[in-house]
Amino acid sequence: MILRVKFTKENYLKYISHLDLMRLFQRAFRKADIPMKYSEGFNPHPKFSIASALSLGVSSIGEYMDVELEKKISITTFIHRMNQVLPDDIKILKAEYIEENKSVSSMIDWGFYKIQFKLKNTLSEEEVKKNVEDILSLDEIIIIKQKKKKGKIREREKDIRPFIGNVVVKEVKDNLVSMEALLKTGDSGNLKAIDFLSSLEKYTSLNIIDDTIRIHRLELYTERHGEIVPLL
Repeated sequence: MILRVKFTKENYLKYISHLDLMRLFQRAFRKADIPMKYSEGFNPHPKFSIASALSLGVSSIGEYMDVELEKKISITTFIHRMNQVLPDDIKILKAEYIEENKSVSSMIDWGFYKIQFKLKNTLSEEEVKKNVEDILSLDEIIIIKQKKKKGKIREREKDIRPFIGNVVVKEVKDNLVSMEALLKTGDSGNLKAIDFLSSLEKYTSLNIIDDTIRIHRLELYTERHGEIVPLL
């Protein structure tokens, strides 16, 4: 049986890698005495999968994983036991038993982000909004992606316009810009928030101070019957 779980990853723990996060959960399952289903073979490990790996330094209150259990336990018990052994910055928010066979990673279509950064140049809120409107009106937004292969750096162009949903500038105060962005995430296409910010610098007059960037994932969504809905 599969339990779909929503959890957070915040503050200092946003700097741990995806592999370390997997190890952290493996230890937590054992400490919490969760009746996990294990893989077969010489080195059995608990069967669970995290929906979408966060980039290092990105925090979130909307992460998901599927956990396979050997026997059913109450959702309240699962959440209570796990939150007793997990660190403060990683907490289980909710969980639900599911019947569908699709993996949680294959269901993800969009990520919803809160993004903050400071500008080198002084722009009003209206000017920032106009810059965002202008880039969203483009048919193509090309960025350069680098990939290391056989010791060589290879570059390729990527049109990210189809991967950008809605972008809303929430506030501009003392050169600090706060916005929310819906970006393509998952098997069908993926756009990192940091790459979206790179496109803003390339196509607009926003000059972003890199070390002021804060990215926080608020939710992951799936497309169902023409609507974008949360997984739980």
